[in-house]
Amino acid sequence: MQKQKWYRNPEMLVALTALFMGLITATISIYSAYIDRAYAKASVWPRVEIFRSHSNESFSYGVSNSGTGPAIIKYAKVSSGDQFLKKWSELPEFKNITQSHIGNITLPTGKTVTPVKYKGELIKEVLTVDQGIEIELCYCSIYGDCWIVDRSNETQPTEACSVSPEQEFSQ
Repeated sequence: MQKQKWYRNPEMLVALTALFMGLITATISIYSAYIDRAYAKASVWPRVEIFRSHSNESFSYGVSNSGTGPAIIKYAKVSSGDQFLKKWSELPEFKNITQSHIGNITLPTGKTVTPVKYKGELIKEVLTVDQGIEIELCYCSIYGDCWIVDRSNETQPTEACSVSPEQEFSQ
């Protein structure tokens, strides 16, 4: 009796077929997990926007989250000219203000916070100062993806949110 080659043995063909099917199944499972992870990230993607509003008697800045998930705001930078501000009251024109905290907060989807609201007679001076104010926020999703946004509302991805203490807005 002559011995068969190993690859012509029926048991070996069944084993190789099972191995091939297992590799295909593993590849499909890995790809499916990758797609599920991407979908989960997209389903909680924050989108922070900075805006201002004014009338004859009032002026305010607002920050809203129009994305699909919460925005974890890591820091805020506010500057007027080449000077970084720690609080709004450092601007002489911003004396009659109502303010709320903007750095290190979690902004839920669909919500808006008003970091500063001015009400008073010096509205023309405030609007003049407004032209020189730069605002930058760095925020992250719950998955750790981070972005930087400024008053132009152009979002730039970033690896992580970090700011020097001299530039960080503390209010």
